[in-house]
Amino acid sequence: MKEVPHEVLDPATHIGLVTLAVSSLARSLAYYHTELGFTITEHHEGTALLGTTTGLPLLVLVEQPNAQPQPAQTTGLYHFAILLPTRKDLGRFLSHLKARHIPLDGYADHLVSEALYLSDPDGNGIEVYHDRPRSTWTYHNGRVAMVSDPIDLEALMAEGRQDPSAWTGLPAHTTLGHIHLRVAALPQAEQFYQRILGFTVMQQMPGALFVSAGGYHHHIGLNTWQSRNAPQPPQNAVGLRFFTIQLPTASELAKVVARLHAAEWPFEQQEQGVILRDPWSNKLLLTIHEQASLETIQSSIAV
Repeated sequence: MKEVPHEVLDPATHIGLVTLAVSSLARSLAYYHTELGFTITEHHEGTALLGTTTGLPLLVLVEQPNAQPQPAQTTGLYHFAILLPTRKDLGRFLSHLKARHIPLDGYADHLVSEALYLSDPDGNGIEVYHDRPRSTWTYHNGRVAMVSDPIDLEALMAEGRQDPSAWTGLPAHTTLGHIHLRVAALPQAEQFYQRILGFTVMQQMPGALFVSAGGYHHHIGLNTWQSRNAPQPPQNAVGLRFFTIQLPTASELAKVVARLHAAEWPFEQQEQGVILRDPWSNKLLLTIHEQASLETIQSSIAV
């Protein structure tokens, strides 16, 4: 890729939705809708659009014919992250998981947030978290402080019990907070996501890089913990199909397109936005459209 001048993304930029390939749509819908509380917005022809009760799209599931598990030591999805509005919501969600006997893969206090980790029936990683107020975040030399400390799960559930109502699904104002990818090399990741797309590096640690727009702790995590110099997964493997980056205006999208031209990075302009791939063929849709339909999503998958 050619070197381009560094420009930063508009602070209102965020991650829109994630599309996953799954081996059984019926099984995955039972997990995401019945167990976790996503609302099914559209469902037909082996594809389903899920989101919040207010209709905000967060996740698309696509049934993959002849699907195979994503092999270990390959690039692709590490996890996608659902951001709940409050700590109380996270505590209520944890109590719901416990009542349904849904296992956790792990949990951590990251200083900026508290997070629970799960895997769907195909092994796709999921994080569900809440953010602490930005006023409590600390910075060192422009980098946000993040750690992985234990959480007092009983105290978290006790806070959730302050709201005695039954868990009926993802609360209003739930969003897709970030996505975390397995990549083969961090220098190429930084060149693409920072230099070309315009994200800012918020934290770097051994084997991992975290970038964002607007000073958020991270909209995209990138790591080589299990994927250094690794190949891409097979085309029929379950896992990430694409994710969207939501820009606030057409002029902001045009600035990114100008950088893509300057870097001589291939992309395709479509009605719903700009489609391109990162150095490991992870597909991205850059868009200014807040809403999505299965028709537009399926056209993006096909590119």
